[in-house]
Amino acid sequence: MADSAFFCPLTHEGILAVRGPDAGKFLQGQITCNINYLGDSGSSLGARCTPKGRMLSSFRIVSIAEGFLLAMSRELLEPQLGELQKYAAFSKAKLSDESAAWARFGISRGDAALQALGIELATQADSVASKDALFATRLSDGRAELWTPVEQAESVHSQLAKQLREAPLNDWLLAQIRAGIGQVTGETRELFIPQMINLQAVGGVSFKKGCYTGQEIVARMQYLGKLKRRLYRLKIATDQLPTPGSELFSPVHRSAVGEVVLAAASPTGVELLAVLQEDAALDGNIHLGSLEGMPLDLLDLPYTLDSNREIQR
Repeated sequence: MADSAFFCPLTHEGILAVRGPDAGKFLQGQITCNINYLGDSGSSLGARCTPKGRMLSSFRIVSIAEGFLLAMSRELLEPQLGELQKYAAFSKAKLSDESAAWARFGISRGDAALQALGIELATQADSVASKDALFATRLSDGRAELWTPVEQAESVHSQLAKQLREAPLNDWLLAQIRAGIGQVTGETRELFIPQMINLQAVGGVSFKKGCYTGQEIVARMQYLGKLKRRLYRLKIATDQLPTPGSELFSPVHRSAVGEVVLAAASPTGVELLAVLQEDAALDGNIHLGSLEGMPLDLLDLPYTLDSNREIQR
């Protein structure tokens, strides 16, 4: 499962490419993370928001020689591409869907397999290392993503399979849930502001970069401390995966108090990330789908929220 050594193709996400002399300048005014922190070869989580601070997408962005690649849920790529192209019309930045040009593999406890491909990846989160046309980036919990041109995908897949067990995508998503990394999908588009999925706690929001779409709302929420809903990790004894956006209810509140962000099967049922009202989470009486639905239990996240630390980015 998620705590073992494995690899799996990351087929659930597509790749939006932003290339050209103005790629960085263009993106800096559009997304929550700071392009300047990436350097010539770096990686970060991030999001793009509406003017009201609601996330239209979340992604992992990687700096490449000609610009940037953004991996996001496949169903979000087409609308994001269309919206961004309107703003890029007068910029020296070219946007395109490069999903068909790249293959990505998630790797858990597989540094030896990366080394066999000639990639020496540092342990620091968001580090990037490359070998010829291949590159890998380190995630916050120690896992890695390997990006390869599609022409080399079959060969790379075969080499990984010699050293690692190939796992279903569920195992990768379960590890993501245990790492506390939320993600916007088609069902949750425009539902959350970045702090609701703890994006600021995992390096996906910069409060020093200056203006971007939605920045005023996101900054106000951080500095005034009025956030009443945030990301929690939970488990439920069922074999039925709730879809993102499924509502969670509190009999104490007699109403819906949150929504599922991401869910995956675990050895004991289902683990999930959900955005919940803080007072309902503290009460702990949470049910799936209705006031009489199956009960959920709260689990720990691997990080703590620290607003003073978060605003230093």
